[in-house]
Amino acid sequence: MKAIGLTIFGNPGIFEEIDVNLPDLSDSQVLVEVKASSINPGDEPLRSGEIFKSSVGGQWSEKLPIFLGSDVAGIVKAVGKKVTRFKVDDRVMGLTIHSGAYQDFVAIDEDHLTKFSEDISYEIAGAAPTITLTAKQALFDHGNLLKGQRVLIQGGAGGVGHAAIQLAKNHGAYVITTARKNNHDFVKVLGADEVYDYTEFDIADIINEKVDLVLDTVMETSIIKNNGALGEVGKKSLTVIKDNGKYVSIVSFGLNSYPIERNIEAHFFQSKPNHSDFEKVMSWIEMKELQIHIDKIFSLSPQGIEEAYIYSKKQSKKGRISVSKFENK
Repeated sequence: MKAIGLTIFGNPGIFEEIDVNLPDLSDSQVLVEVKASSINPGDEPLRSGEIFKSSVGGQWSEKLPIFLGSDVAGIVKAVGKKVTRFKVDDRVMGLTIHSGAYQDFVAIDEDHLTKFSEDISYEIAGAAPTITLTAKQALFDHGNLLKGQRVLIQGGAGGVGHAAIQLAKNHGAYVITTARKNNHDFVKVLGADEVYDYTEFDIADIINEKVDLVLDTVMETSIIKNNGALGEVGKKSLTVIKDNGKYVSIVSFGLNSYPIERNIEAHFFQSKPNHSDFEKVMSWIEMKELQIHIDKIFSLSPQGIEEAYIYSKKQSKKGRISVSKFENK
C-alpha cells in the first residue's frame, strides 16, 4: 500500500509516496481505509525540524521518512477478533497514535474510534478528532468549566479555539476570545461574547473583570526555542486569571517547570483519545450543536499535503484545513 511520508525537513518539507506493508491488525484494532484527514499545527515543529533544536527533540527520531497526521475518517475494512463496536463498512473517525494518518490504510485501536452517519462528510469527520477532543478535555476535564464562569480562549479562530468557543458557550459560560480583526465576525457567530485582536491590544489592559479559566492554543515560535516555556500570550494570560483560577495550555509543553503565582492551577496537556469522548463529540456534531468549520480542502496526495502545510502558516485562516481523497463528499 502507499503511505505519504516526509522525506526532507524544512518549510514546507518534501512529502513523497512510499510503499509500505499493510499494517498488522491486533485483536483490539480496526483496519480503516483512509478517506480524509487534516493538518495539525502541532506537527509543524516536527515537519520543519525545529523540534530537534529543543530539549524535547530527543523524543523523536530524526531518521526519515517520518509519517505525519493523526486525524482519520474512513471506512472499516477489517476488525480484530476482540473488536465489538465496529463491523466492516462502518464509517468511522478517530486518531492514529503511532503510524501517521496519510496512508491508504491504518490500524487503530477500537477505543480510539467512533462511528458517524452519512449526513456527515468524510472531510468534516477527518477534521474533527484532535480539535474536538482537545477542546472538550481542556474545558471540562482539566479546566472544570462551570455554567456562568468566565473563560478566555486564546486563538479563537483556530481549530481547537473555534470548537472550544462553541462548547463553552453551549455549557453556559461567558466566552472571551482573541482573534485577528478579520476573524472577529467569525468567532462572534460561534458564540463569543467579547473578542479582541491580540496583535493590537494587550489583554491585561482590556479585560478588567478577571476570568476563571484560560485555554491557550497559540503556538508561538519562542515556545519551541525556549524549550516549551510560556510565550508572551501565556504570560499575559496569567495576569487576567482570578486567584485560584486555571490556566490550560496545549502549546507550552515545558509549563510544569515554571512556578505559577496566586495559586493558579496551570498545566500543559495533550488529549487522550477514548471512545466515550469521541462518541460524545460526534453526537454534538450530528445534532448541529458543534460545527466544524473547514477553511480549505486539499488533495490527500504528496503535493496536496505540502500545499496544505504552506497554507496552514497563513494568519487569516478560520477553523480547520482538510486533506481528502475527494470521494463521497
